Amino acid sequence: MGATTVAFVCVQNAGRSQMAYAFAKREVADRGLGADLKLLTGGTRPADHVHANVVDAMAEVGLDIVDRTPREITFEETRDSDYVITMGCSTEDVCPAGWAGENRDWDLEDPDEKSPEQVAKIRDDIEFRVTALFDELEVSP
Repeated sequence: MGATTVAFVCVQNAGRSQMAYAFAKREVADRGLGADLKLLTGGTRPADHVHANVVDAMAEVGLDIVDRTPREITFEETRDSDYVITMGCSTEDVCPAGWAGENRDWDLEDPDEKSPEQVAKIRDDIEFRVTALFDELEVSP
């Protein structure tokens, strides 16, 4: 059996999904899951850059995402993912018909144009959810 693929998807791929991806990369490294887990992130209509307030909020917890660039997620990438985690945006364009994977929507507030305190709250929620997801994935067969 191949690696499990987890995709973190949003519309712009400029905030929530970037934070989730960064926390997931850290979990993969900390748990030694590199061979067992493939991570993706992308957006259905990607922005030009990651929101500056998101970059700042992640730097506060020691994660540097300043070089990350929003990217478009493809139909094939979502179709081939075992888990597609959406961030509170519509999944209509994201999860293809006939797809066998699991979709979860975390229903998170968009951090764009929010205060540093609001972004930190969203960031901490995402970190908690990513850790819980990895706890679940580690006990799954």
